[in-house]
Amino acid sequence: MMEPEPKVAQVESNPKNELKKRWVILGAVFALLVWGAIDLHKPHTADLRQFNPHEVARLDNAMWRSYYARERLKLFLQLAELMRTQYHFPYLKSHVVAFKAARAAFVFKDGQNRQDYERALPYLIDFYRDIRKISRIPFNEIRTAQLELEWWIVHRERANYGRENLEQILAETSAELYQIPVDRMMDYAWMRAEAMTLRDTKALNGGVTEEDWNRIEELLRASWQSLWQAVNS
Repeated sequence: MMEPEPKVAQVESNPKNELKKRWVILGAVFALLVWGAIDLHKPHTADLRQFNPHEVARLDNAMWRSYYARERLKLFLQLAELMRTQYHFPYLKSHVVAFKAARAAFVFKDGQNRQDYERALPYLIDFYRDIRKISRIPFNEIRTAQLELEWWIVHRERANYGRENLEQILAETSAELYQIPVDRMMDYAWMRAEAMTLRDTKALNGGVTEEDWNRIEELLRASWQSLWQAVNS
């Protein structure tokens, strides 16, 4: 004789509980949207002179490695960290600004001549325009973007321009951003150019080792320390 099948308990849905869950979800979504809108659009200002030179050097070194290895996502995330921790952008906005800088970097990297390189300029202008919006130091974002692109070109075509021109354009770029005399930026520029030269030389002669990258970071640390002293003196 077959045993009767056990009765399956039917769970009745509670309309009040379902409605409550929906309101909780809608409330969370609304709160997230409000937070995002505030993060992206709330006006705020920052003093660009207030940064940690050792942290900037660490991120600068890390971004160089990501750039030359063509690690786009890693470079983007490192730029976002730099914008957030050293340029004082809110969380979401730091990623928006970082995207523009990363886009400019890889448009430039894929270029073959000046006409190609200049396709990165609109992204650089947008990048510096966002920085200008929060900066307590007034600067010309178009001029700064042009100088930034120019040192990229001088560095890429260093055989044609020479080391001195690289140092000069590096100094001019930072002098424009921080609105201080160019001569106060020359030590910073020399050490940063030295770090670039070391990386380039090692890359042409078998590759850059971990020891080389450590030495590059030391130079960058000294470079950014010099810039910090120049803008805060």
